[in-house]
Amino acid sequence: MDREEVAAWLRLLETPHVGRESARRLLAAFGSPEAVFTAPIAARREVVAAEVAKALDHAPDHLPPLLEATWRWLSDDSTGARHVVALGDPIYPDLLLQTADPPLLMYVQGDVNLLSAPGIGVVGSRHPTPQGKDNALAFSTHLSQAGWTIVSGMALGIDGAAHEGGLAGPGQTIAVVGTGLDRVYPRRHLELAWRIAQHGAIVSEYPIGTPPLPPNFPQRNRIIAGLTRGTLVVEAALQSGSLITARLASEAGREVFAIPGSIHSPQSRGCHALLKQGAKLVESAADVLEEFPAKASPSQAAPAKVAHTVAADPLLEALGFDPVSLDALVARTGWPAPELNAKLLELELLGDVARLPGQLFQRVSTG
Repeated sequence: MDREEVAAWLRLLETPHVGRESARRLLAAFGSPEAVFTAPIAARREVVAAEVAKALDHAPDHLPPLLEATWRWLSDDSTGARHVVALGDPIYPDLLLQTADPPLLMYVQGDVNLLSAPGIGVVGSRHPTPQGKDNALAFSTHLSQAGWTIVSGMALGIDGAAHEGGLAGPGQTIAVVGTGLDRVYPRRHLELAWRIAQHGAIVSEYPIGTPPLPPNFPQRNRIIAGLTRGTLVVEAALQSGSLITARLASEAGREVFAIPGSIHSPQSRGCHALLKQGAKLVESAADVLEEFPAKASPSQAAPAKVAHTVAADPLLEALGFDPVSLDALVARTGWPAPELNAKLLELELLGDVARLPGQLFQRVSTG
């Protein structure tokens, strides 16, 4: 896309009162952004509201600096890894095109061909349990090893673990973000974002310079759902953006998977709600892969599982798999609190137990 084309797309999408639906109608009627601007205002009024048709006669005041910043972002890349992909472009992913609200313009840094690779969305809580984070990493690793691209939102928690798993296999990973691609949010993922840009792809529909605005993150979830053939929810509270992604995936006719968890954990309630609504319960990566037999791979022979540690230690057996307080463990074991604390610290150092907020402990399954 040359500078003039980029300018035309930015002008269309940045003109006041022109939302995605109006822009789609205009493009369907006139064929290209350039044709929209050269069309008589009377012709535009047959497609969109009069105020929208009139607004398109004048470029927005902030267009020149935005175009300059966008072109600088594209030009500063010596590797050819930065792209602007518009609706109708030959490399625009077909799966995303089949959704109700595909983005009209996407900014991509990394391997643009991954946008059309077979993908699985892996999403979940920003505040997962240790077991949830381990599950996200294990599932994503095995799915990537089986050739699937892991798509997530680069948030803290489950998203970050999903991307790490994607990077561990040939399937790689795509991060769909809610900022301009000249920014990294959250900053704690700066190094992760660099690795994704080098080996996978980072995608945004937001212009260069866009800060992390709260409304942008639920909006980007439709792209995660749209790029993938299915979405796996690892952990999620009832009021969770992950459930938005799952709903959008279902509405697009894609598969929805959920990992069950403790009935006492708030981070499991979203998954349990999805299961009640018909999502597929999964305990291993093989449960996901069997829904897509055409993408079978020999590497599926060692699928990721929701791990269950063999109970060789009586304290691990007493812990179970739910978060539990020290007082509850005293009641279950009959051991004095100081002895329990010492044993819990030993298991924590071995990686078998995690200490949670609120003076709770949870057994960590590792195999």
